[in-house]
Amino acid sequence: MVSRAVRKEVEEEAGSRGHQSLRKGLYILPSAFTAANIGMGYYAVMGALRGFQLLNGGTDSELLRATAHFDSASRAIGWAILFDTLDGRIARLTKTTTEIGVQFDSIADVLTFGIAPAVLVYAWGYGATFADGSDLHKLGWFISFMFLICGAFRLARFNVQATRPRTLAEGTAKVDKKSFIGLPIPAAAGLIAAIVHFAPMPLAHYERDLPTLYSSLMMALMAVLAALMVSPLRYSSFKAIGVGKRSTMKAMILIAATGMLIWLYSRYVLLLLISAYVAHGIILRVWSFLRTRFAQANNPSESSIP
Repeated sequence: MVSRAVRKEVEEEAGSRGHQSLRKGLYILPSAFTAANIGMGYYAVMGALRGFQLLNGGTDSELLRATAHFDSASRAIGWAILFDTLDGRIARLTKTTTEIGVQFDSIADVLTFGIAPAVLVYAWGYGATFADGSDLHKLGWFISFMFLICGAFRLARFNVQATRPRTLAEGTAKVDKKSFIGLPIPAAAGLIAAIVHFAPMPLAHYERDLPTLYSSLMMALMAVLAALMVSPLRYSSFKAIGVGKRSTMKAMILIAATGMLIWLYSRYVLLLLISAYVAHGIILRVWSFLRTRFAQANNPSESSIP
């Protein structure tokens, strides 16, 4: 008969193996969400290309199909933002953050939030509006390219600041967990996707001079988003939401309410939420500047040089 000590040792060894297998499974979970992020980015690019291809037909049925493809591409970017949020949260909660996971996530973000929105806004907007080879058409190419470059630089800067904040040059703003430096690239891509989802019909098929006007506005917006991503403006990270016991319930209620509103009124709610997030960094910087100037005006002795 097997003694109790031997039996206990066998049970402990089996439990240890089971714990190791569970731990390995947890390491795969964040990467699975990152892979889903890449899948949505790939779907968005292919949907935008297919919609752009259908615009050459000119029939009403092909226009409707192109509109559906552009809308699906914008939805895919929206789902990718959700997957990108979950992979980081899950990695932190399960303590399975790895260096390869960080790099994998950055590569996914370049595709989904850099290339995909640049292709989508070109195919849906100014790519079909302006004549091929014209100055405005070339400008559209350039602005989409700069959006991609600034987004990639934004991701690279974030990785450096997050992993080696002490080795940065003197005077560089220190990164904290409550805020990001520069507009996050998912928010920039989300605003483009929300606009396309709000009005998925290609801009080239609007009446009179509206295609030129709307396409020019979209190019200006792309340029502003590119500049915001590499700017020193601070944007809230919302990582502290739900940390405390009391705030957890409030956060759950807020998330549930927001999710239901998005489900019922996605075109309006998504555009409103993402626009507010993009604008709040600019508003906070302007408010801080005005408050400083007001304080200096009321206390001129503090701002004077002795």
